[in-house]
Parts: sequence; structure tokens; C-alpha cells
Amino acid sequence: MTPADLQPRPRLSPSPAVAVALALAILAGAAITALALGPAAIGPGTLAQMTLRRLGWLRLEPTWPASYEVIFFQVRLPRVVLGVLIGGALGVAGTTLQGLFRNPMADPYILGVSGGASVGAVLAVTLAPAVPWLSDHTVPAVALLFALAAVVTVYRLARVGDRAPLTALLLAGVAVSAFCSAIVSLLLTLHRESADKALFWLLGSLASAGWREVGQVAPYVAGGLLLALAHARELNVLLLGEDAAYHLGVEPERVQRRLLFTASVMAAAAVSAAGVIGFVGLIVPHAVRLVTGPDHRLLIPLAGLLGAALLVASDTLARMLLSPVELPVGVVTALAGVPFFLWLLRRYRAGLG
Repeated sequence: MTPADLQPRPRLSPSPAVAVALALAILAGAAITALALGPAAIGPGTLAQMTLRRLGWLRLEPTWPASYEVIFFQVRLPRVVLGVLIGGALGVAGTTLQGLFRNPMADPYILGVSGGASVGAVLAVTLAPAVPWLSDHTVPAVALLFALAAVVTVYRLARVGDRAPLTALLLAGVAVSAFCSAIVSLLLTLHRESADKALFWLLGSLASAGWREVGQVAPYVAGGLLLALAHARELNVLLLGEDAAYHLGVEPERVQRRLLFTASVMAAAAVSAAGVIGFVGLIVPHAVRLVTGPDHRLLIPLAGLLGAALLVASDTLARMLLSPVELPVGVVTALAGVPFFLWLLRRYRAGLG
């Protein structure tokens, strides 16, 4: 990060309570819109009545078609909940890594998470016809396993004695990601019949979201969020540099290991459930930082909420733009994220100059 990123924000910045309330309102608006829109349009009032009736808080005879409840509870609601979890995970993971590396261009996939997950997912998809226990349902588990294996490999390659320098971690992450990309290309070349299914997964999609996927991802996201918040103060101190952190009672190596593990697990869980969705973990933390400043005690929860809102809104666009054809949500986030990234890169280079 540039020295300007460490300066206090102006007094015009919203208070923490107001900022969180605004983020919650944005997320609620994105979620309600996503739940209402689709081939069968369901009004917000009907959504509320169906929810209250399902919870037992409202006793009335349904005035809506029975298909609405199936669409709402079995299709749209789990998709939105999964989008909230994955967007939140990417936002928090990106915030954590940007603070850890002190670089606003760090993202959740910087340590080879997406590369490892891609190898696992494509391997599961291409080998499914020949291996009885492999199927579409096992793709997330295999992707998660390979993603974590990639992160462990990166850490071991970068380790020098008892330390893993951040620069070495970045270089090892680039090398492992390139190797994984080559493996994916080889698998798709050898198994062209599975290329379409694998490609849709590699571009990121929430189309197969269900309550099973929500249950798989939720523990990782909840645990990662708690760990990130628990280390928010240490992240603030690390922004001053490792030497200053030592003098202020923070052990940089211990904090780095914990936060690298936390961010990697969250990103791996997100990729395993919905494929590779880029730019959410890059642009959201930086956008929030521009408004609220670098205090991670506020930055982490806000990045989680707005990352969730961005992904839910992007998924709604992916469903509706070319309906009935559904775009991969990763395409939408990339179209929005690339211009922002180029602006961020130019701003960062200007700060260095």
C-alpha cells in the first residue's frame, strides 16, 4: 500500500454504525431483487408472506401458485444465500490478504487457490465417466482438497527456515498457478467431451446452488470471518511494517500464518462451490478502503457485506441479461472488474512515483 492509504480518512467518512447499516441495506436490496426476478416474477409482498407462513408466524391460505414456493425455497433462496456466503468470503479473504501483503492489488487467488481448485474440479469432471465414485456432487469436495493442497505447496516452497517471506509466497503462488493452468489445459485437451461442463465451472456459476452447497460452505465462511475479525487489530499494526509490529507486541510470522490459512480456506471453499469468480475480492476491499480508511475492524465486515451484495447483484445480471440463456457470473464480475483493476493499477503506480 502507498503511504496515502495509511492516512486517516476525512471527517466526511460515515460513522461505523452508519456504514454497516448502509451496507446491510445494499445487501438486502440486492437479495430481494434477486429473489423477485426471474421467469416467474414474485413480488416482495408475496416473498414476505411465503417466508412468514413457512416460519409459522403467519396463518393464511396461500393466494399464490404452489410452484412459487418451490421456486422460492428450493431454487432462488439457496442460490442467493450461497451467493451471499461466497461473495462475503471473497470480500473478507481479499481484505485480509491486501492488508497482509500491504498491497491493494492482492486478491484471494494469489496463493494458487484457484489454480489448485481448478485442477481438482476439472479432474473430477473429466474422470467421472471412468471412476464410479466421482460425479457432479463430488466436484466441490475434490476442488476444495486440491485448493488446500496448492496452498500448502506454495507455503512449503516459499518457506525459508521457520519463515515464509511474503515476496517468496507471491512468487511461489505465481509458479504453482501457472503449473495448475498447464495441467487444466492438458486435461481439457485429452477429454474434449467434458470441456463444456468444465469450462462453465472454470468461469464461475451459481446455477447448481442448493442447500447442500450452502451447508458445505457456511462453516468455512463463518469460521474464517471470526478469525479475520479476531486479528483485525494485528492487521492494523502490520500496516506499519514488521519491525514496528514487533515493538508493539505483535508476532508477524504467527499472524501471517494464521491469516494466510484463514484467507486460503475461505477462498478455497468459495471456489469449490461456484468455480472461479474473479475481481470480487480485489475491487470490493479497495473500494471500501477509499471510503472508510484502512481500519480492519470496520473494513473486514464491510467488505464481507458489500462483497456479498456485489456477487448477488452480478448473479442476477447473469441470469437476466440474455434470458433464457444464463451467463457465468464470473463473466459479469470480470466485465465490471477489469476497468476498475486498470484504474487501480494506474493509481497505484502513480502513488509509487
